[in-house]
Amino acid sequence: MEGKITWFNKIYIKSRELSGLALDSLFCFISFSAARMSLSLSFTHPILSRHVYSAVFPPPRFLFLSPHIPTTSRFPILYRAPQRATALSATAATASIFRDTAASASVFAGAYALVFTFDILTQKELIQQNLSRKLVHILSGLLFAISWPIFSNADEARYFASLVPLINCLRLVIHGLSLSDDQSLIKCVTREGNPKELLRGPLYYVAMLMLCALAFWRESPVGVICLANMCGGDGFADIIGRKYGSSKIPYNQSKSWVGSISMFVSGFIISIGMLYYYSALGYLQLDWGYTMHRVALISLVATVVESLPITMLIDDNISVPLASMLAAYLTFGQ
Repeated sequence: MEGKITWFNKIYIKSRELSGLALDSLFCFISFSAARMSLSLSFTHPILSRHVYSAVFPPPRFLFLSPHIPTTSRFPILYRAPQRATALSATAATASIFRDTAASASVFAGAYALVFTFDILTQKELIQQNLSRKLVHILSGLLFAISWPIFSNADEARYFASLVPLINCLRLVIHGLSLSDDQSLIKCVTREGNPKELLRGPLYYVAMLMLCALAFWRESPVGVICLANMCGGDGFADIIGRKYGSSKIPYNQSKSWVGSISMFVSGFIISIGMLYYYSALGYLQLDWGYTMHRVALISLVATVVESLPITMLIDDNISVPLASMLAAYLTFGQ
């Protein structure tokens, strides 16, 4: 790149000798275009030494210009992997649509099969209903996040993925309003078997899945950390806290020390696992020394929020993911 810039400067100096002010106008045009087209140039000429960067339009394909690829984030924790090519031909765009449609159908079928499986296990009394409900809580969100890489690299892929929680959201509303009856769904995701419960915790849960997919998708650690704490952390806190949580937290007698510790540990481990998964696939590049400290802090924030006596005011499926989302966004700067 530096050689290309030096070559450009030689042309600039030669042209100044030949045409005086003519190339000054050309340089101003290039600077203006670079400032609007996401390009980064560092000129070595003493008069022209400057750095230009912005993000509005994709970069032009000039021989002496290259797109700006960020190497560090606002904090030295996360390094964004180079973006995949987004310029698709008509054939490639059609293939992406078919792929995303098939991926959405597969993920939806998997989600339906998950609920159906735990309903069968509950009916045969192989597991208790409360345990079945929490296992669905843990697995459905995490499997949804793990499935994101099967979608294409098109910009619209996140919208196809969001169709899965959107359809489940509509199902919850329909059954929650008793417009239709699905006992297997009600038994798997409600505490007392009341259809109206579908309009509270479960509905907030799938809404958060949709929000994380739309807002953060695969290129940001915020969404996966949020889901790891909401699904894994909160889920294991309830399972272990109910079984071993005899020692209660002083400011909230409905929560136990064991449950909160379980949430912190499981939220941290699952978050690291999810980040490693996306790092291995090339979506994220992580400085693990900084990342592990930051993830521990985010899990701690989520644990403290979950332990607060505010369940009657705001559901855990809202407070925990929003707290995790805010902490992750402020920590990672993404």
